[in-house]
Amino acid sequence: MDIVLRRVRIDDEQPLQDIGVENGRIVEIAERIEQAGAEEIDAGGRAALPGFVEPHMHLEKAFLHRRLPARSGTLEEAIRVTGILKSKQERDDVLDRSRRVLDMSVRNGTTLIRAHPDVDPIQGLIGVETAVELREEYRDLLDIQIVAFPQEGILKTDGVDELMEAALDMGADVVGGCPYNELTWDDTRSHIDKVFDLAAKRGLPIDMHVDFADDVGDERFASARYIAEKTIETGYQGRVALGHVTSLGALAPDEAKPVIELLRKADIHIVTLPATDVYLGGRKDEAKPRRGLTPVRALHEAGVNVAYSSNNIRNAFTPFGKADPLQIGNLLAHLVQFGTPEHQAEILKMGTTNAARVVGVSEDYGLAVGKQADIVILDTEVVADALLDLPARSWVLKRGRVTVVTTVESRICRDCGQDHSLKIPRAAAR
Repeated sequence: MDIVLRRVRIDDEQPLQDIGVENGRIVEIAERIEQAGAEEIDAGGRAALPGFVEPHMHLEKAFLHRRLPARSGTLEEAIRVTGILKSKQERDDVLDRSRRVLDMSVRNGTTLIRAHPDVDPIQGLIGVETAVELREEYRDLLDIQIVAFPQEGILKTDGVDELMEAALDMGADVVGGCPYNELTWDDTRSHIDKVFDLAAKRGLPIDMHVDFADDVGDERFASARYIAEKTIETGYQGRVALGHVTSLGALAPDEAKPVIELLRKADIHIVTLPATDVYLGGRKDEAKPRRGLTPVRALHEAGVNVAYSSNNIRNAFTPFGKADPLQIGNLLAHLVQFGTPEHQAEILKMGTTNAARVVGVSEDYGLAVGKQADIVILDTEVVADALLDLPARSWVLKRGRVTVVTTVESRICRDCGQDHSLKIPRAAAR
């Protein structure tokens, strides 16, 4: 075998396991694997998860937070500020900032990212071009899927139709949409129709930003029902993902229930983006401010596949972030009050197996024999403590290759009389 991981905690109710890896795949899991590996790693009882999946990230907009800081913290301001900065995008700068995000992600155990670069006349195709380049550059560290994302709308902005086609010709994997960024409800529906038509023509999945508002007073932010009906009508069940969907959370339970049931019937994936949605949401509420989230609990209980992602890293939409799925999962668990052991386990699924369903890799994903060996070993001995400890990622494997090794040393000094210099190098991706 190429690698044998010894004494790994896969299940808190089961004994420690060895994991054998060959040709990038898990070939054996047992309490004791007799065969030696070309490389042996003793995990020492540490917990393992399948590699994290980030189904919704914006690479080319990252680390813009200090160039033109947002002041009001609203979605409208974030779009305006980012539009100004997009007009000044330069290829080398986009690559450098994107690499910072990707390096953070690799160190934090992410093995697949679905990136959503803007496709519009403001920045042209620079986001797609750089993502295609980085997809090849990082192919041994993590996988990158690329969404052609028309942030500025399709109908209200001339030339976007042609740019979307060009982005897909260039190598984008997914047809994106932003239907709320049109001028009327009729145009919003036409935007959605165009996205479905383009996806069907190319045989590609769909991933749209939708219903990103505090309420549904404006029909443009109440498109989930129409999208679900369109998904069923076109036979696209299981191939549509929707990000944000925050205005659904403003509906009374009896109003939201039929929409949620339609989403379940259409097998639509919902990706909540808590860092962004909570930061931007409820800004105009003077009393009882809303959390600005999609109704995660109701969706989960109804059987809708819910995942989460970091979305933006340090820009006007989200001035925080370190591309750490465990940090976002911990935040989400607090916000939706998922504190029981069972609920915490569901949050971990939302960043792993549920997210893998969103991006269409479920059949090859997970800690099981035959699956691709995308594995993260955490510096904690209990799987259920992952969200509590936010532990270091001791080892990360991508397709059976070790990509990250992290060593952490911390000493509590009680008159120890020892040398207090830092002798351990900073954690870095190989």
